[in-house]
Amino acid sequence: MTTLYLTPETKQLQPSVATIGFFDGVHLGHQHVLKQVVQHARDRQWTSIAITFDVHPRVVVQPNFTPELITPLEEKLQLIAETGVDITAVLPFSTEMAQLSAFRFMQTILKEQLNVQQLIIGYDNRFGKQSGETFEDYVRFGAELGIEVLLSTPFDTPQGRASSSTIRKMLHNGEVDVVQQLLSRPHSFLGKVVHGYQEGRKLGFPTANIEPKYSTTILPKEGVYAVQIELSATHKRYNGMLNIGNRPTYGTFKQTIEVHIFDFNEDIYDSEVRVFFIERVRDEVKFSSIEQLKAQLIADKKRVEQILNSQK
Repeated sequence: MTTLYLTPETKQLQPSVATIGFFDGVHLGHQHVLKQVVQHARDRQWTSIAITFDVHPRVVVQPNFTPELITPLEEKLQLIAETGVDITAVLPFSTEMAQLSAFRFMQTILKEQLNVQQLIIGYDNRFGKQSGETFEDYVRFGAELGIEVLLSTPFDTPQGRASSSTIRKMLHNGEVDVVQQLLSRPHSFLGKVVHGYQEGRKLGFPTANIEPKYSTTILPKEGVYAVQIELSATHKRYNGMLNIGNRPTYGTFKQTIEVHIFDFNEDIYDSEVRVFFIERVRDEVKFSSIEQLKAQLIADKKRVEQILNSQK
């Protein structure tokens, strides 16, 4: 796949089939649309294009808005590539672009720059300054410009409709096992191992404190999770249990992300790691004594080992 960062000089000569979206998470619903684009393009021997943006459009329209993203741009581009799309066109979203009507966007970017002959739109996708426009409006604009506009159907699963907003809500509820099914992979994030309080070491449960690489990273609900940890340097993956929370037993009020990695004793300070969330185990609890906390950690580890062993 080629990643194309659009500039005013960009010209795509080959006729193309395209879709447009922010594609946060590149979940099953997105994959459904992207695979349609790939197939339609192959049937016509055209180029398949996924059109996305370098930043969340609301960041430009509402400067005080801080998005919670399932996937950062770099990861999103890799996941889109895995669907077989020929080109991912990354648009630099700006105040000028935000002012474009749907017709002008289709005319100047889709038609003139990317030579889109067929546009497949997700069932809930809207674009252009007048976002109240309907699919029928897009069809009408396309007819004027020589772009066939088609509507993709929603992608429903036994766990519900696959959408980015649904997945964010599930993460806020700690439903990482359901999210895994809607993403077709575990929810994960990149981070760096930083120095922490080292209280876990005294209990026989040394932990790595992880700081997310991106400030926009969406984390699941506070609590204890069965996870897997991958070291970016070696791509080795280890089982572990992770706590997101404020360490109430110790009276800490700052949120921390701490993971106890099973059967591991290497020094990984300042290393980059990826955390994969497999299943939520329990809420974070304030214990009346350190002994109670240690007993619970022993029980947690047994439960997490059962969960992770069942994944094999």
